[in-house]
Amino acid sequence: MTVSPETPPDRFPVTVQAQYIKDFSFESPNAPHIFAPTQVGPEIQMGVNLQTRALSPNNYEVVLMLKLDAKLEGKTAFIAEMAYGGIFVLPQMPEEQMKLFLLVEAPRILFPFARSAMTNAIRDGGFPYMMIQPVDFMALYLANKNNVGTMPAVGAA
Repeated sequence: MTVSPETPPDRFPVTVQAQYIKDFSFESPNAPHIFAPTQVGPEIQMGVNLQTRALSPNNYEVVLMLKLDAKLEGKTAFIAEMAYGGIFVLPQMPEEQMKLFLLVEAPRILFPFARSAMTNAIRDGGFPYMMIQPVDFMALYLANKNNVGTMPAVGAA
């Protein structure tokens, strides 16, 4: 089966069986001193990683891992790490299309939910609301698909 933008949705039945926070960590090691008034904005680094694995025939777990590291005047303001998972039921399809779905479309589905949980935790940790920019999973896939070991293979734990 070839999947394209013109493929009717009923011809490509994908089911999201579950979404969940698999692991989450938030720390602000320099609180309360980090909340002192300052004229400088924080430096924020974001890391993204993916893991996929087959649970059973046509059932796959995709885990989107996000890490935000914020520094203010050289000191750690906060570190937030989340592993947000989803279980996807897929129809039979060629391996390359399955990889594309699991490494591009599935994280695209999961990302808004993971972002919401992450930004709420940061706000609840005493920091101002921050907008985590969308991730271009297709660009990451294309940049890494020829680099062995940098993009997890379908079925990898």
